[in-house]
Amino acid sequence: MQGLIGKKIGMTRVFEQETGKSVAVTVIQVGNNIVHQVKTIVNDGYAAVQLGYGAIAENKTTKAITGHCKKHGNAPTRVMREFALDFAEEQVQPGSPIGPELFENVKLVDVIGISKGRGFAGNIKRHHFMRGRESHGNTNVREHGSIGSNTYPAHVFKGLRMAGHLGNGQVTTRNLGLFGIDKKAGLVFIKGAVPGATRGVVFIRKSKQEKADRGDRS
Repeated sequence: MQGLIGKKIGMTRVFEQETGKSVAVTVIQVGNNIVHQVKTIVNDGYAAVQLGYGAIAENKTTKAITGHCKKHGNAPTRVMREFALDFAEEQVQPGSPIGPELFENVKLVDVIGISKGRGFAGNIKRHHFMRGRESHGNTNVREHGSIGSNTYPAHVFKGLRMAGHLGNGQVTTRNLGLFGIDKKAGLVFIKGAVPGATRGVVFIRKSKQEKADRGDRS
């Protein structure tokens, strides 16, 4: 299985046993992900597993989701997501819990989350544009400046970097180092920062870069 669903707890620091060096890590609570459904090549055309995370009351979800979860004896969950299997013949039973032990012997992971919303932002904050000079009567200090020609092409090209909404979008941070796991507490410790606010839902998956380094084509 390629990944798990978790909740971002926050950041802290841990110390490497060999060197004693302080390392900033993000703590993610994965607890026990529940297997809702197993997709097979014969029935669905691809091999994957549907996981659920975070219990939710039946009266706070739809009857369709409740019935789908109860089909395998599971309670409804707040978050559901599919993850690919490591290989098509991997045996996963519906209703079984999956914890941080999935990431044993894994060195690199990708983390997917919803970035913090920053509202409406200008060019400097949103695109890291350089500001203008403030001397000799210049008034174009933080403004965008020219956005196109006059007669030709007589319109603004789509995709031009301008001021606008910043953040609150899906972000994938790749190849983050996995410092360690805590099976008893259901925690995963990832080096560095991951996208999203505290208590936000994130998706952790094994890095494709690590598979490429091992020569694994699955």
